[in-house]
Amino acid sequence: MNRLYSVMLVDDEEEVARAIARKIDWNAVGFEQPSYAANGLEALDIAETVQPDVVMTDIQMPYMDGLELARRLKENWPNTRVIIFSGFDEFEYAKEAIRLQAEEYILKPVDSEELKKAFARIHDSLDREIDERQNIRKLETYYQDSLPLLREGFYTSLIEGRIPERDLESTLEDLQIKLSGPYYCVCVMHTSTNHVPEGMTPRLLSLAVRRLAEERLLPDGRIRYFHYLGNTVIIAEFDRAEDMTVLINECDRFCRLAQSVLHAVVTIGIGHPVTDIRDISTSYNGARSAVSYRVIYGTSKAISIEEIAPSETEVSVVNEEEELRDVFKHVRLEDADQLKESVDRYLGGLDRFSNVQEYRFFAMELVSEIYRFAKNNKLDVRDVFRDTDDVYTLVQRLEKEDLKQWMCDTCLIMQAMLAEKRLSNTQSFVTKAVEYVNENYAEKDLSVEKVCSRLGVSAAYFSTVFKKETGKTFTNFLTDVRMNRAVEMLLNQDEKTYIIAEAVGYSDPNYFSYVFKKQFGVSPSKYKQGMRNG
Repeated sequence: MNRLYSVMLVDDEEEVARAIARKIDWNAVGFEQPSYAANGLEALDIAETVQPDVVMTDIQMPYMDGLELARRLKENWPNTRVIIFSGFDEFEYAKEAIRLQAEEYILKPVDSEELKKAFARIHDSLDREIDERQNIRKLETYYQDSLPLLREGFYTSLIEGRIPERDLESTLEDLQIKLSGPYYCVCVMHTSTNHVPEGMTPRLLSLAVRRLAEERLLPDGRIRYFHYLGNTVIIAEFDRAEDMTVLINECDRFCRLAQSVLHAVVTIGIGHPVTDIRDISTSYNGARSAVSYRVIYGTSKAISIEEIAPSETEVSVVNEEEELRDVFKHVRLEDADQLKESVDRYLGGLDRFSNVQEYRFFAMELVSEIYRFAKNNKLDVRDVFRDTDDVYTLVQRLEKEDLKQWMCDTCLIMQAMLAEKRLSNTQSFVTKAVEYVNENYAEKDLSVEKVCSRLGVSAAYFSTVFKKETGKTFTNFLTDVRMNRAVEMLLNQDEKTYIIAEAVGYSDPNYFSYVFKKQFGVSPSKYKQGMRNG
């Protein structure tokens, strides 16, 4: 057994879990030493970070029982194997465990040999699943069978904007493609080539990711996949503008699934929604730009250009030099050194001009390109060009080294302006979220989803930016607000614990006491007594 898989033991009696952990040699059966959670809610919280391969849970626990935990695990991480152990030899429990696709149902007291055999079976099952997905021969066959060349060529031409309007309808009919909209959106799925599992190649890993996406990413949705410039590109159709949020959240969930199942680092850039099939190229350009923002917002997530830069658009210029594309790409990012290097590459060939007239025409065209970029990204050109009365005349008079310095300074100004716009946008909705929590922390159903619905952003983008701006996850921030308010009530009002729990958003006073003790190390009553004695 070469692969080691992760295990989480869930039981409100820690000694029982520790005893189970001591019953077998985990490495010998192919598993890491188990982690531990005291109840279902805590297990879900840990699973967000750890994503265990196997969860072994008791049934009877406070706050969330083992069957509900199994259901939530299967909903969020379908590949997680669940073992249920219980002191209840009842048919209804066993039947429900089967319905929830639990791997094993084990009765207490747990027999070490039975447990060892159960984990050996699960290890073999996990090995078979990974081997099947990574089988090179099967992936090669899939690759040959899954690329209908005519459709791939059509989709490529569509995102490049090269389909003549007069030919569009007939081409769709000839290829038996239905793109009925009324909304379209292009997504770019980027699989990192720097994180390739042993036994795979970047090409085969990319194919495995695409295959998993076709199986699990909105399988009932109207989605088309094709390969372009080293990435998998998706054209999605939907009926309502509000469905964009669903698309963003599902793409974000898929990025985590690819990390869990294939150990692949996948980032999905999502473009602007459009209502005309002829504008799909605009959506693609937005998606490609969104992917490049992974250096700012991180990988293994969905990034929507609508959310990170709602006013930013990218014009597709077929004859634009690749070096200038690279300059503008780095203007959008936050690395000044890389921007300077890209400017040096672009202007490195100025000696090619044979006369002054050619050089001046080049300088004037450069100003025009910068002007177009600034306008497309809704930047004030007066600030970009530093209120120069006649910038065209200025650049024509600059020597080559001075022109390089001028372009570098101008691009750095645009980079700073874009960064300030992004910061302003994110700080605005984080501030609104913080205000909303401070005003509504008593609502028992207050959640990330509810706040995101009010703000009109996806949960994926909100969670990333909120943690980046506040240093806390939304759940931790909400808990802190509720606990701080609870402390105020404990010290200033002579109320029962259950009344305070209700007032700060907890319907279960026992769970409130559990969270309070986890936060402060003592129960609410002892905290109050200690503060008074102190």
